[in-house]
Formats: sequence, structure tokens, C-alpha cells
Amino acid sequence: MKTFILGLIFGVLAVVVGGYLYFSTGMVPVAVTDPDMPFEKMLAHKALSARIDKEMPKTAPIAADEASYTAAVTVYKDNCAVCHGLPNVEETKIAKGMYPHPPQLFKGKGVTDDEAGETYWKVANGIRLTGMPGFKTRLSETEMWQVSLLLANADKIGAATKQALQPPALPVAAPPPAKK
Repeated sequence: MKTFILGLIFGVLAVVVGGYLYFSTGMVPVAVTDPDMPFEKMLAHKALSARIDKEMPKTAPIAADEASYTAAVTVYKDNCAVCHGLPNVEETKIAKGMYPHPPQLFKGKGVTDDEAGETYWKVANGIRLTGMPGFKTRLSETEMWQVSLLLANADKIGAATKQALQPPALPVAAPPPAKK
């Protein structure tokens, strides 16, 4: 039994020392272009999902309607679009250079399969080590819910909201003055 206990202690110490050396000697992939650490995605997704399931609001305090979606457009364009994109607009260089890559919320299914409360939790709290900031000190509850409802229902928004999500048209350059 004594040998078993000593082996167990040695095994735990070996894991702790090995982990410390892995992190302290610069072997950890920390650059955006590096491959994932072993189990990184699985552990991060498990922890995030468990926390969101535990804390996310189950109901939205405002209506999921076209007025809310349209009100969310300015907030989304000012705070979210640089990373998460706009419909029919090429992904920004900022988004292309991030790790983990931010989802393009108006391409594919986006987060339309997520409950609005899940998106609200992410907007309010942010996600550590992803570049996703928390907005609970910078946006009102209503603004965070409006954006969350817009994204949860992005596949159902009307033409007015889709039009409002378009970037402004680029000015056409005037032709150079004629030479005399």
C-alpha cells in the first residue's frame, strides 16, 4: 500500500511539474497562427457551455419583433460588425486575424440556433481569451437584448432591417478636372 501511495504522489507531482515546464518554457502555442493546445477547444467549450447553461436568462424582457431588430442595427454595426461581419460583406482583416476565429453571424446559420439568452450572456459577459469583450458596462440591458434578439432571429428579419445592416455606399470619386 505504501508503494501505491508513493507512486500516486509521484505521478501527481510529475503531471504538475510537466505542466509547469510546458507553460514556463515557451512550448505553449500562443500565437494566433499556432495549432491548438491539446484538449484546448474541448475544455474551453465545455467550461463555457456549462457556465452559460447555468447563468443565461431563460426569457427575454423585450419583444422579438422588427422594431427591436431595427433598433439593434446601430448597436450591432458600432460594436459587433468589425469582428462578426455584416450580411453580404467580406470579412474584415481584423476578424481574419483573430484566434479563435469570430463567427460571422450573418453567414450560414450564425447563432440563429442559439437561444437569445445564450447570446445575451455572451454579449453581457464576453468570453475570456477570445477577443470577445463584455458589454454590460457599456450597453444598456435593452441594447444587449435587442442585439441578442436580432442575432437569434437573423434568419427571420425583414427587408428594412436587412437594408439597415448594409454598409453605407462608398462615395464615387469625382473625375479629375479637365486640363486646359
